[in-house]
Amino acid sequence: MELSVSQAQGRVPVTVLHVKGNIDSTSYQEFQTQAETLIADGAHELLVDLREVPYMSSAGLRALNQIYNKLRASTEDTNTVTKGVTAGTYKSPHLKLLSPSARVLETLKMSGFDMFLDIHSTLDAAVASF
Repeated sequence: MELSVSQAQGRVPVTVLHVKGNIDSTSYQEFQTQAETLIADGAHELLVDLREVPYMSSAGLRALNQIYNKLRASTEDTNTVTKGVTAGTYKSPHLKLLSPSARVLETLKMSGFDMFLDIHSTLDAAVASF
């Protein structure tokens, strides 16, 4: 797996984490660590570019959930988020996904991640959504 980072400017600065390769039991830790480092360094709005990720395992989903929790912990009330997710009205304002492959999108939907994470098909739309 290869990771790279870029910056984009919408209404707010957006950090884009580009992932190339599978996010699975052998690579999830690198993915999670890179995202957590970005957050620790001040990234508040994170877009994960999944355009070149053919496969994401449950380990990748756990990493994505940890990243979501890190971004949410300091800014959002847990009860409000839980109620919003349950009602289908909540989407994370700080973590969004870009162009997952059909296989990864199916995994995200089957695991319910699409219920609380916005998934965009273009970089411009994703950046503008923050």
